[in-house]
Amino acid sequence: YCFLFLVYYLVMSYSDYTGYPFPTAPPVDPFAKIRVDDCGKTKGCFRYGKPGCNAETCDYFLSYRRIGADVEFELSADTDGWVAVGFSSDKKMGGDDVMACVHDDNGRVRIQHFYNVGQWAKEIQRNPARDEEGVFENNRVTCRFKRPVYVPREETIVDLHLSWYYLFAWGPAIQGSITRHDIDSPPVSEHVVSIYKYEDIFMPSAAYQTFSSPFCLLLIVALTFYLLMGTP
Repeated sequence: YCFLFLVYYLVMSYSDYTGYPFPTAPPVDPFAKIRVDDCGKTKGCFRYGKPGCNAETCDYFLSYRRIGADVEFELSADTDGWVAVGFSSDKKMGGDDVMACVHDDNGRVRIQHFYNVGQWAKEIQRNPARDEEGVFENNRVTCRFKRPVYVPREETIVDLHLSWYYLFAWGPAIQGSITRHDIDSPPVSEHVVSIYKYEDIFMPSAAYQTFSSPFCLLLIVALTFYLLMGTP
C-alpha cells in the first residue's frame, strides 16, 4: 500500500506541474564588433579596399593579436561565401596553411582548416581553431577565432612564432563549400608578418591603385596644366 501511495503521489504531483516551463538555454552573446582603433597598438591589422575603410567597409579586413599561448584572428570580407587567411613561405599559392570562415546554407559561419595543394584548397580534418564565433550580416562574413602559437611539427599547420607571408582571399560558397576567390590576384602582405609586431597596414584595392600610381598622378598634373594654360 505504501508503494501504491507513493506512485499516486508522484503522478498527481507531476500533473500539477505539467504547465511549468522547462529551463531554457541562456541567450547567445551577440558577436562583438571588430575594433579598428586598436590597430597598430594592441593588435596588427591589414585593410584592403577604399582608403579609410574599417572592418565593416573594407573589401577585406584581418587583425591578429597574441593572447597567452594563442593568436586571436579576426576576419571580415564583403562576400556572402567565405573569407580566409593563408600562411605561406612565399607570395604564391601552394603549400599554404589556410584558415577560412565559411558561411553555410543554414546561415552559420564555420571555421575550417585547409591546405593549398597547388591551386586547390584541400580541407584538413585537424583544425587548430578554438573559441570560434562568426556572423553573416549586411552581406559580409565576419569571424573571430584563436589558434595556438606553437604546434607539433606538421606540414599542414605552421608555427606562428615564425614569420610568414599572409595571403588574403575571399569568395562565394556553394552549399557551404568554398569556390574560387573573387579576384584573380588576391592581395598578399608585402613582407613576412611577425605576430610579435603590431602594424596597421592599408592596401588599396585595384580601383584605387590606378589613381594612386606615380604615372597616373603625373598624367593628371600634366592634363590639368594643359587645360589651365589652354591650347594655342
